[in-house]
This record gives sequence, structure tokens and C-alpha cells, in this order.
Amino acid sequence: MSYKSLLVHLDNSEHTPQRLDAALHLARRFHAHLTGLYATFEPDSRAFYVMAGTASYYAAHQRRREQQLGAIERLFHAEALRANLDARFVCINGPANSGVPPHARYADLIVMGQTDPQDPESFIDENFVETIVMSAGRPVLLLPYASGASQKFGERILVAWDGSREAARAAYDAVPFLSHAKKCTVVTVRGTEGEPPGERFAGADIALTLARHDAAVDVLDVDASKDTPIGDVLLSTAYDQGCDMIVMGAYGHSRWRELVMGGATRTILQSMTMPVLMSR
Repeated sequence: MSYKSLLVHLDNSEHTPQRLDAALHLARRFHAHLTGLYATFEPDSRAFYVMAGTASYYAAHQRRREQQLGAIERLFHAEALRANLDARFVCINGPANSGVPPHARYADLIVMGQTDPQDPESFIDENFVETIVMSAGRPVLLLPYASGASQKFGERILVAWDGSREAARAAYDAVPFLSHAKKCTVVTVRGTEGEPPGERFAGADIALTLARHDAAVDVLDVDASKDTPIGDVLLSTAYDQGCDMIVMGAYGHSRWRELVMGGATRTILQSMTMPVLMSR
């Protein structure tokens, strides 16, 4: 099992070159085809034309977007040629939340970046990352903005396991990484908020299954207080174990519940410090 079709999201944010470098590295590593998909914030033209004197602002935005698109496309083709990769470039027009998923569904792995609150260009659409994770039907590898997009990750991987469908999907989607990692640690968390100790499924069975894919797997049960959010437990455990990547299911509870009450997925999306592979 391997990734043979990768898709990397490209935009005008300052982190795009690093994200492209990481995607190129993965495409070479897995001998995969790489698609560069350009999608940025697209304002509704009607909002400009309904107010007198604002139409020129929309035209200026379009001209600027075309210039940025040309620069990103040239960068993508130049780097793909330098890496000797089979690659193509696609541009999305219109809202990204509806335009990206149809293209993303043809990829074995989607490479995206965490939204950077300090960089306005990283805003693509409302809840863009969450929307792609929820609707693409493919695993999403998210790269953090805080530490950049280092090419070297996936050597020591934490696999978050609770026996759910989402966790199983993520674990199997990550097999190409797991089978080449130096160490994989299957982590189960006991006693988290709203869940009494002992309710989680043990990770021994999934560890044995993953080991059959040539993964070097350990199992770790982590006890946490009932008031500790599971996302924080996963992040601190990954740090303590020296991991450089997390694999986890997304939105094991309903998305509405996580949006209102918080949850592991939202915690990781907001506070991630290392690449995270999410599946839904």
C-alpha cells in the first residue's frame, strides 16, 4: 500500500512555499503523481456591485489574484520539473468549500496547511480545513504554521486510538507512513472528560494489525483527569514521546457538538505543533 496520487493546496499565504516543499518531498518518497490545487478567498462579486463606487475594488482584487495565480503556477511547475515529478496544476474559481472537495476525492492524500490567524491570506473560506476533512472522503495531512513545514516527519508517529470508525479509518489511511516509521505508538486515553476510566478500547489489537504492515508499534495507555481535554492529552503525549506526527480520526462526536463544546479535533486544529493526518 502506498500513496500514488497526492494533492497539495496552494494559496497566497506565506507558508505556501514550505507546504509545496513538503508535498514534493512526499511525492518523491512515494513515487506519486502530484496535483497542485490553487484556491484562495473569493469574495462574492455581488457584494461589490450593490454599493456604488465599489465595483473597481472587485476588479482590482481580480487583477491581483491573477498575478498571484501566475506566480504560484510558475513556482509549482518549476519545482515539479526540478524534482522530476509527474504533476499538474489546477485552479479553483468560486468558493473553495464547494470547489475543492470534487478534486480532492481523486487523491490518495491531501496536503494542507493549518490556518494562521496572523496571516490574512491563509483564510480561504469559512471553516475551510474542517470542511475538507469532513467532505473530501480522503485523508488530510495538515502541516502546522508555527513550526513551518519541515520535510522530515513521520519517523516517530503517535496513533490516537479509541476503537471508533474514524480512528480506524485514520490508522489504515496512514499505513504508508506507519510502515516506514522508526517507531509508532498507539495511544489510548482513559478517564477523559465525560468518559469514566476503562471505557476506551485497548490499543493492542490495532497495534497487532498495523504490525502486519511492517510497522514497529508500541502501545501506550494514558490516564488523564476527567477535566483534561483529550486533544491536550494527545499533544502533550506526542511531545513527551518525541513524536513528529500524529494520526487521528476527525470528529468522533458530532461536528455540531465539537463546534459548540469543543473537542479533540478542534483542539488539534487550533494548537497543533507537528503534522497531523486526519481521516473522517
